[in-house]
Amino acid sequence: MQIANSIIENLLDRFRPLLGKDFQLYKNHVYRVYLNCLLIDKQKGNEEKYAIASVFHDLGIWTDHTFDYLVPSIEQLKLYLAEVEKNFLLEEITLMIDWHHKMSVYNGVHEEVVETFRKADWIDLSIGLKCFGHPKDEIKANRKLLPNSGFHWFLLKMSLKNFIRHPFNPLPMFKK
Repeated sequence: MQIANSIIENLLDRFRPLLGKDFQLYKNHVYRVYLNCLLIDKQKGNEEKYAIASVFHDLGIWTDHTFDYLVPSIEQLKLYLAEVEKNFLLEEITLMIDWHHKMSVYNGVHEEVVETFRKADWIDLSIGLKCFGHPKDEIKANRKLLPNSGFHWFLLKMSLKNFIRHPFNPLPMFKK
């Protein structure tokens, strides 16, 4: 199965020094989310948006050393889109990132891609337990192809650290 995406590869290479020892675990997460998007969205034409959103959606953890990473992730996205002269994608991908941890259905502007991205990330976050009616065998195949590499352990440690620092807001990225 060919999974390489040039946008994802180029962006991840750019951030490799920042990701450091976490490079592979984040890369695999990025690709699992991206592939989940392609699995969920049967329309063609959104691949570029999903690739960009997949790279930037959690990036603020590393760029700004914070677990309250949505705004820093979006700031990095803004810089990139300005650099590549694709500001026309800003609103849509910003919404994808901003709402990707929404615990209920997203209704609003760009609903289809935002909701697809939200579900794709939840599928990976839940290790495939939450699949929104999509083929579990394909989700499992993607997980086998792109192993966890410690991603969920990393999230657990970050959550615990953030709980100690901010006990009244331990998971600031989650939205109802």
